[in-house]
Amino acid sequence: MAESFRAFVVNKTEDAFEAGVKELTRENLPDGEVLIRVVYSGLNYKDGLASTPNGQVVRKYPFVPGIDLAGRVVESTDKKFRENDEVIVTSYGLGVSHYGGFSEYARVPAAWVVPLPRSLSLREAMTLGTAGFTAALAIHKLEVNGLKPENGPVLITGATGGVGSHAISMLSNLGYTVAASTGKETEHDYLRGLGASEILSREEVSAEGKPLDKERWAGSVDAVGGNTLAYLTRTTKYGGSIASIGNTGGPKFTATVFPFILRGINLLGIDSVACPMDLRLNLWNRLANDLKPKNLAWTVEREIGLDDLPEATGQILAGKVRGRLLIKP
Repeated sequence: MAESFRAFVVNKTEDAFEAGVKELTRENLPDGEVLIRVVYSGLNYKDGLASTPNGQVVRKYPFVPGIDLAGRVVESTDKKFRENDEVIVTSYGLGVSHYGGFSEYARVPAAWVVPLPRSLSLREAMTLGTAGFTAALAIHKLEVNGLKPENGPVLITGATGGVGSHAISMLSNLGYTVAASTGKETEHDYLRGLGASEILSREEVSAEGKPLDKERWAGSVDAVGGNTLAYLTRTTKYGGSIASIGNTGGPKFTATVFPFILRGINLLGIDSVACPMDLRLNLWNRLANDLKPKNLAWTVEREIGLDDLPEATGQILAGKVRGRLLIKP
């Protein structure tokens, strides 16, 4: 390991906020049993927030964002990991309270580390990243609550984002009829290429309606929240489920109890951060097998370096990123 290495660092004082590439040393890294040479990271909406002065993600400065990383072990004091092991780290405190993946090196607790499944490359793992893992967790919970292809169509909202793109591909590969909603008219071909058979406008899925509207969806993966989540409660079929994974349309929504007590629908909260390790390992193995999108590489908009992050974080917060941006430190 070199004496110094590059990392994307954010720093906030009473008078100023800075975000840019700086030189760090091993001594700057937080405690942990496993030292990793980062080969890829991925850009997520939360990383964009962490890179702004008022994002309310980072609590202590200076800080290295990046809630995803995949790389090779440099050294480990935990016997489960050896030098050159290929590994994945997502969730827990990574990139939130613990220096993250926007760095050439990262040191993390061994309890956070997932061995790279044999059928995945490091690049594929970060093409999936937290977004792909969250989509897999949403599908898992929908399946546990009875979702099957024969039950009817599944709607993905915020469909051009990382989670939405992966969810469309995964569900389509599993034999589901998938619909997608987006406010980006230029991305319809992209969504159909991922496997969406129907595309709804943002206006349609955020319009107000009756307490109970016509039953349409056997299930849904909702990245939007707000009025869109209210729409889903009104239009989900009897016994169907909504997997709630985001709030790009706002954290508050107004609904009635009628879809729950008259149609028995389920509202499923999806939290990938504190997902237990046994389920996490199972889902990463599924991501390397039955949940692995056939067109995974297509969801990568582009690869960037650490120096490109200031512009890229602004783009993801403005909703101008389609699919995944990979960072190659």
